[in-house]
Amino acid sequence: MTSDRLSSVAPRLAEVRRRILTAAESAGRDPADVRLLLATKTIPTDVVRAAVEAGGTLLGENRVPELVEHAPALADLRPEIHLIGHLQSNKIATALPWVTCIESVDTLGLAERVSRRCAALGRDLDVMVQVNVSAEPTKYGTTPDDAASLATAIGALPHLRLVGFMTIGANSPDDGLVRSGYARLRGVRDDVVGSGLPGTGAAHQLSMGMSGDLELAIAEGATIVRVGTAVFGPRPVTPC
Repeated sequence: MTSDRLSSVAPRLAEVRRRILTAAESAGRDPADVRLLLATKTIPTDVVRAAVEAGGTLLGENRVPELVEHAPALADLRPEIHLIGHLQSNKIATALPWVTCIESVDTLGLAERVSRRCAALGRDLDVMVQVNVSAEPTKYGTTPDDAASLATAIGALPHLRLVGFMTIGANSPDDGLVRSGYARLRGVRDDVVGSGLPGTGAAHQLSMGMSGDLELAIAEGATIVRVGTAVFGPRPVTPC
C-alpha cells in the first residue's frame, strides 16, 4: 500500500465528518446523533489502522475472512466492529468473538442460530434487521412488508438485543427514489418501536446511507452511515 493512500485517510475522514455535520444541520438534527461507520471491505490492515488512529473507531466488516484478519491486528486500538455483510451460518462461530453487532440479520433462522451460539458463549449481542427497501434481487434483506414481524420475532429471542434496522439504498441516480426507500425504513422502525412489544423498545438505530448518498439518508433519520470509498478511495478491482 502506497504512502499516498495512507496519508490521505485522515483528510478524507475529516471531509466525510464535515459532510455529516452539514447534512445533519441541514436536516435540523444533532450531528452527534449520526455515527460514522468505516466499511473496510478489501482494505489492507495498515490503511484501516490509519483510519482508526485518525478517529474512525467504528468499523464495518463485510466478509468474515477479512474480519478475522483485521480484528486481531487492531485489537490494541479497541475499535468497535459491526458485521455488515451477509452472514453464512457456518461462519457464525468465527465471527462472534470479534463483533459487537450484526447488522445483516435477514431471516429468523439465522437469528435463531446466532442466539444459540451466543447462549453457548455466555454473551449477548446487538443485532439489526436488514431490509431490502429497493426490492433489487442483488441485495440481501427481508421485505419492508415483512420487516416488522421479523423484528418482533427476533426481539423475543434470548441473548439478542434488537437495536435497529439496516438497508442498502436503491442503485439509482434518482435521489427521490433513494430517499423514499430510506423514509420507508424509518417508518418500519417507528412502527416497531411504537408497538410496545417485548424486545422492540431499543430498536432505534437506522444504518443507511453510504459514500454517495449519506446526505439523503441523514435527512431521513440515519443514525449510522456506512462509508468506504469516500475515506479509503476506490476499492481495488478483484477478479471474479
